Amino acid sequence: MRKLFIKIAAGTLASILLIAFAGWIAFVPSAQEPPYAFVAAWGSKGVGEGQFDDPTGIAIAGTQVFVSDARNGRIQVFDLKGRFLRSFGKPGDGPGELSRPMNLTVRGGALYVAEYFNDRIQVFSLDGTPLRIIGRAGSGPGEFNAPGGAGVDGAGAVYVADFYNHRIQKLTGEGTFIRQWGAGAQRTPPPGSSGVSFSYPTDVALAADGRLYVADGYNDRVQVFNSDGTFSHKWGGPFAANISGPFNGWFATVTGIAIGPKGNIFVADFYNGRIQKFTPGGTFLTSFGRRGNGKGELRFPIAVSVAPDGAVFVADYGNNRITKWSPM
Repeated sequence: MRKLFIKIAAGTLASILLIAFAGWIAFVPSAQEPPYAFVAAWGSKGVGEGQFDDPTGIAIAGTQVFVSDARNGRIQVFDLKGRFLRSFGKPGDGPGELSRPMNLTVRGGALYVAEYFNDRIQVFSLDGTPLRIIGRAGSGPGEFNAPGGAGVDGAGAVYVADFYNHRIQKLTGEGTFIRQWGAGAQRTPPPGSSGVSFSYPTDVALAADGRLYVADGYNDRVQVFNSDGTFSHKWGGPFAANISGPFNGWFATVTGIAIGPKGNIFVADFYNGRIQKFTPGGTFLTSFGRRGNGKGELRFPIAVSVAPDGAVFVADYGNNRITKWSPM
């Protein structure tokens, strides 16, 4: 009897180990590229030039790096080596003023700034001149509740991650509502929402082929939509089913997304302290960064942008600095 029990227990254990191994192979992909190398970091907590109080967004325009300095209510601009060039904006809710600027996008010679507390997208020229304001507070069409990021397509339409309204909105460049994806604040899918759901979406990015990539923040995944607005695919952990974790291809809150010059997707994995890189189809390629405040470490990376030469810049929120990385 004892031998039978031992045999059954051994068989059960072997089955469990086999299932675990199969699950690991299926849901934890291996890296296909080497990690990126840490190059430099700049910034510290403060109000002076080159200092930050919660850097929350980053975008590259040519040889210039634009950074959202959230609690200081401004945008700071640097060269690719981190040398301070200029800043613009001040705390407030008027034109040219900012209240917790978040993820940034550069398109057509303009900077699009998602303002979390002002519930709007503000558009600036690259020299800091305010051009126009898109949206207002609310839950109706063309209204926002704490937008986290915006993207712009080739026709000039603006896509907004409407954080507390749990949706993505598409507007004309002047702010006229076109359509939305997601249920909205009441979590009831309205007409035109495509039956898609988000949980606190934080950022969006538009690919050259017109595909829309959404950082579906608290669902711990990326969702992708075709240029005609139909759903394409999603990824992040087992079945992209809101299962967070520290493994390759898994997330612990997605807060920023960017597309590199070769079309690959870079994702800010906030609580895991890293950036992950994927193919457009969602195949895991590599990751870099680890939790901490030293060289090559990140403390709550919140936003990411990629320069034309492939260098990656990260808003290292918890360390009040910007870090630069290069392919190995």
